[in-house]
Amino acid sequence: MKVVWSPLASDRVDEIAAFIAQDSPRAAVAWVERLYDSVGHQLSEYPLSGKAARDVETEGAREFIFESYRVFYDVGDRVEILTVRRHSELIDEDELRQD
Repeated sequence: MKVVWSPLASDRVDEIAAFIAQDSPRAAVAWVERLYDSVGHQLSEYPLSGKAARDVETEGAREFIFESYRVFYDVGDRVEILTVRRHSELIDEDELRQD
């Protein structure tokens, strides 16, 4: 199944990478590569392998855990990555709504 990243999810990845890059640009690049590889491989092959998103009321939202991050996504005719949040951060349900 095809995996696509929403603009918001891509922005979140960029923000996280920029934060990591403050200490190590090389680590930031490596983290982004691992994230895209892991999410792309797992969810294209097994789109329902993540669990129903906890702490949210948005129907159909799922989450995939990558390192210390929650990758929120929705499954339809494709897998759409909605946003990425640090495990400890609260999620704003508006980030899980598709326009």
